[in-house]
Amino acid sequence: MVISSNDQRQENIKEFILEPFDNQKLANLAGHLDENYRLIENRLGVEISNRANVFKVSGEAIATEIAEDLLVELYDEITTEHPLNAEKLHVHLRSLSQSLTDKENRSSRSKKQDMHLVITTKRGQVRPRGANQQAYVANILANDITFGIGPAGTGKTYLAVACAVDALERQEVRRIVLTRPAVEAGEKLGFLPGDLSQKVDPYLRPLYDALYEMLGFDKVAKLVENNVIEVAPLAYMRGRTLNESFIIVDESQNTTKEQMKMFLTRIGFNSKAVVTGDITQIDLPNSKMSGLNHAIELLGDVKGLAFSFFQSADVVRHPVVQRIVEAYEAEN
Repeated sequence: MVISSNDQRQENIKEFILEPFDNQKLANLAGHLDENYRLIENRLGVEISNRANVFKVSGEAIATEIAEDLLVELYDEITTEHPLNAEKLHVHLRSLSQSLTDKENRSSRSKKQDMHLVITTKRGQVRPRGANQQAYVANILANDITFGIGPAGTGKTYLAVACAVDALERQEVRRIVLTRPAVEAGEKLGFLPGDLSQKVDPYLRPLYDALYEMLGFDKVAKLVENNVIEVAPLAYMRGRTLNESFIIVDESQNTTKEQMKMFLTRIGFNSKAVVTGDITQIDLPNSKMSGLNHAIELLGDVKGLAFSFFQSADVVRHPVVQRIVEAYEAEN
């Protein structure tokens, strides 16, 4: 239904029902004193009212459609194990706010298509946010080797792990291999206490955190014990051929040219690799060229490889993280 507002703009009213009815989910969706609804209203420029699970959203046509899609999507995602929190709401709103900025050039149908790509794991769904994350996941699915390049907080590592878990659960691969170069602000792994796993694990904590969220702690521990999930420094890849594997190389900006070549030539049959890195945070000695920078220059036209580049606008962490990234970029 379309009515005329006081300022003569056309206002649209969307009415819909969130099903199945669940008081606990509705309370989580609303937040304390309806703070989640107020945040959505302020960000999208709409008004939200509801009685139980019957909702009414009013505002400009595109904004009301996006708000309806958002509320339906959030409600579907809420579970006892995965309640709605401020971080998740921010991620959704960031993507949808970007959609509003170019609303004159995109139809509402294409907006819905932007959110169609979903990675499903046993513990829930992972939904890429925004055009760059969608393109990144599409590249991973379509190519043997994908490079994800950009600042921290853009989801490049988390989405790579999600794709790896999905491939493992679909039995498209037999194992997941997590690796990274043993360079960290001048420290060497050999100086750290413990065995190989204990030395490497702290450096791969972001990968482990994503695995725990998608598979659960006990499941991950069992898969590591059975070598279905393998963790090793990049140097230990030399001489191997990795078949039927999903390999993730994190912090690849700290590889040398030789290390990057060595790794890329380890890829075997029925395997996928994702190489993530941030070229603004290179810890190599000044005399060493980053293998990631070299790969960007050398391999851009190689068939079967894809490059996804993220910017500060793609940061999906706390809003202050994006402002910090932008401040550092401006300094350079």
